[in-house]
Amino acid sequence: MIAGMSHEPARASAIDDLMRAGREMSRLSMVFRYAIAERLGLTVSDLECLDYLADVGSATAGQVAERTNLTTGAVTSMLRRLQQAGYVTAERDPADRRRVIVALRPERIAELERPYERFAERAERLVEGYSVEEVMLLVGHYDRMQAMYVAELDALRSGDTVRRSA
Repeated sequence: MIAGMSHEPARASAIDDLMRAGREMSRLSMVFRYAIAERLGLTVSDLECLDYLADVGSATAGQVAERTNLTTGAVTSMLRRLQQAGYVTAERDPADRRRVIVALRPERIAELERPYERFAERAERLVEGYSVEEVMLLVGHYDRMQAMYVAELDALRSGDTVRRSA
C-alpha cells in the first residue's frame, strides 16, 4: 500500500462482509433449529428450554421464561407439556414453595443430542484448524455478542426503542 493511503475502505468492506456473514449464520442457525425441533416433535421454544436446561442443570420457571423470552403463562404450558412428554421434571423449591425448579431428565439427553451429532463432529473438525489465539478471539467475540443480545433483549422488554450509540 502506498504510504499515507487509508486502510479504511478495506476495513469497511471487511466489516460489511463480517456483518453479512453473521446475519447469514444467524438465519441458517434458526432454520437448523426449526428442523431439529420438527424432527424431535418439539417447538423451537421447547428446544430452547431443553438446551438451556442441558447447559445449566436446573432452573426456575421464571429463569426459563427470561431465557426463552416467553410469558410466565406460556412457560407454564410449555413446562407442563415437556413434563408430560417425559423430558423434564418439575419440583417445588423447598426454600420457596411458590417457585418451581425444572430439570432435564438425564435419560433423555442422548435423544436430544442425536440430531446434532454430525454437525458437532464437523464443527470440531473446523475448529481443530484454528490456533489457540484464534479460538480465544472467537470466544471473546461470541461473549461480547451475547452481552449485546442480552442488553438488546432487556431494552426491548422494557419498551426502550431509542437508538443509542455503543
